[in-house]
Amino acid sequence: MAVDRSPDFTSYRFKHCSIDDLQVTEKENLTMEQSDPMSVIIKGKDVSNKDYTWRLIMAALVGAFGSSFLYGYNLSVVNAPASYIRDLYNQSWSSRYNYEISSNTISILWSLTVSIYAIGGLVGALVVSPMVNKLGRKGTLLVNNVFAIVAALLMALAKVAGVPEMIILGRFIMGIDGGIALSTLPMYLNEISPKRIRGSLGQITAIMICVGVFTGQVLGLPEIFQRESRWSCLFGVILIPSVLQLIVLPFFPESPRYILLQKQDTQKAEKALKLFLGKEDVTQNIEEVFAETKLQSNVRLVSVIELFKTRSVRWQIITIIVTMASYQLCGLNATCPYSRSICKQAMFPYGIRSRRIKLLYTRSFYLLVRRYITQTGDYDKGEGRVECLSAEKSQEGVTIEKLGRRMLLIGGFGLMTLFFAVLTISLTFQHKASWVPYISIVGILGVIASFCIGPGGIPFVLVGEFFQQSQRPSAFMIAGTVNWISNFAVGLLFPIIQERLNNYCFLVFAGICLLGAVYLYFVLPETKNKTFVEIDQSFAKLNKVSSSIKEPEIGTTENNHNTSVITNSILNKTESKNESNTTTV
Repeated sequence: MAVDRSPDFTSYRFKHCSIDDLQVTEKENLTMEQSDPMSVIIKGKDVSNKDYTWRLIMAALVGAFGSSFLYGYNLSVVNAPASYIRDLYNQSWSSRYNYEISSNTISILWSLTVSIYAIGGLVGALVVSPMVNKLGRKGTLLVNNVFAIVAALLMALAKVAGVPEMIILGRFIMGIDGGIALSTLPMYLNEISPKRIRGSLGQITAIMICVGVFTGQVLGLPEIFQRESRWSCLFGVILIPSVLQLIVLPFFPESPRYILLQKQDTQKAEKALKLFLGKEDVTQNIEEVFAETKLQSNVRLVSVIELFKTRSVRWQIITIIVTMASYQLCGLNATCPYSRSICKQAMFPYGIRSRRIKLLYTRSFYLLVRRYITQTGDYDKGEGRVECLSAEKSQEGVTIEKLGRRMLLIGGFGLMTLFFAVLTISLTFQHKASWVPYISIVGILGVIASFCIGPGGIPFVLVGEFFQQSQRPSAFMIAGTVNWISNFAVGLLFPIIQERLNNYCFLVFAGICLLGAVYLYFVLPETKNKTFVEIDQSFAKLNKVSSSIKEPEIGTTENNHNTSVITNSILNKTESKNESNTTTV
């Protein structure tokens, strides 16, 4: 006979109520609400500011710094020392075989160096599910640093050893690190966040990817590490985030959901929630997890094959596949080869003899674009400054928690379609007038900004919101696999598309973005401020089944109402105590 080892929902509620709290009657509570109209306003106020605690933010930043930051950094850092790595291939080949390597062989080795990162990422995505189940979310992030440290040492010491294969092997291992990180970090952030800030905190993944790309490009400038004597330091920098995360992250708790739902340890889960949320009363937060726990007390973890066979999550899986594929195939990386040439034509129409000045100004503008294009248009006193819409919650700016995931994703892909069309037209007629390259710059900026307001970070958030605890590791494995296969496909197919279609290659990406926007418009429900139960119910009609998750029944209706009254009383008393303490201070 199976034993239900899940924590008891009802006993927890009453265990944390004192005798005085239990004596509050329904009549007294109703009288208070009717006599004091401000009480309703207070209960309905936005308290999301209190959800951001320093431990929560620091855990997210430290986790992202050693994970998604390194992913972005390794995407861009390999471009700066490209010529030196090619020379290393040639020198190593000559010393071994006493003749120079052919240019075609060097091109093949270089392509392998770049593309093997995506192959490693696919391997990482495939092994992440057993890792997060066995080691936990935080434990997986910590162990993942071993891959980063080994890869950094291999690539940094390749020049000294005279063995270029160390760079290829290091890139492959670094890809494994990226594949594990891009699945584990969103899972960890999703499970430690209150639902009101789940989206905005989840955006840290995308933000740190952008910061990593920017850092790699800055450190790759000729004035810093793009020199014969320094280029290997670019790979040594990888050690800094990895070691820092190994030192700092152990001081933060494991995911409370993982502790409660998979380790079945209520006390540790409660302690973790108190540390993350910065408050003693975490009854409501524990109850939200209990709603899922009660349903999964005897449910084992679901494998990838079993998840595909589960009819109740069929459209969730399809939506994740479409979203992650659109995220990689939307063509953002295709704008990079055009950015510098377009900026040169627009900024130096009359020519400047100094190649060094041209390079510095063009690259500075390019880096400025890649770093600052992202979130809300905020113009203060006539000074135009592009803010990040996917950044943390701002009281004045438009944010993911106010606009929602659905609007930002559909709007982002829709605007990318528009700006790709503008870019195609401007590139076609760029020689007709001197001002046309400026239109191309607007098109590039529009594509990058549109990507970052939604498609750049929300797909990682959706994976954690669509699936139950038992299904989540397999869901992240599917999402990661689609992400890395699409990444590899772009690198493999884009040169062919560009050669065949030239400037019209952007119409292919416009079509992909349009299809993604149309699909999301008809299928994707809004998940903002919704529990896992409510999100599952939103998909129930599409899946043509009743919701796989039902709200747990806790006693009778009368007991439920009395429990709610007790909880409200406790919260009111807690607020009164806090106000009195503030007055005393």
